[in-house]
Amino acid sequence: MVIALAAAEAAARAARIALVVSDNDGVMTDGTVYVSATGEDMKAYSVRDGMGVERLRDAGIATGILTREPPTLIARRAAKLELRYLWTAVRDKRAHLGPILEQTNLSLDRIAYIGDDLNDLEIIAAVGELGLTAAPADAMPRVREAVHHVCTAPGGRGAFREFAEWLLRLREPHGGPR
Repeated sequence: MVIALAAAEAAARAARIALVVSDNDGVMTDGTVYVSATGEDMKAYSVRDGMGVERLRDAGIATGILTREPPTLIARRAAKLELRYLWTAVRDKRAHLGPILEQTNLSLDRIAYIGDDLNDLEIIAAVGELGLTAAPADAMPRVREAVHHVCTAPGGRGAFREFAEWLLRLREPHGGPR
């Protein structure tokens, strides 16, 4: 069961959002890791999700990625997308929320978060109190039940873009065009 917000409340929250934080694996990627014969890891990213980052930036909304992964694979993608924030090797995402708010100088009501797995549940609950939350279509069932918006697209296949467009639509007068 998705956490429902009245349309006016969702629009008011969206109007305050200044930062969208995303998990990496399962949101920006489909969670697959390719390993070459030489042991090199590779991940695939959607250019549509990259356009979602650009669309948010054009609307004055910063983006960041919060992941358990080390920076080796994601740093190049983050640089290409010109992400303002990249938090890597974070084991406890909820505990890292304090440093995120301090670093960005934002309050919780100005944050949106999209995640897909059980290690995202605590930060989703915290952000969801005042901000907005989402999950890809193929997120774990408990995560889909804990967010404000469940995307129709799966992770790594447009879910981040869909979340970005949903936020931007909510910010338009009367919920924007469909």
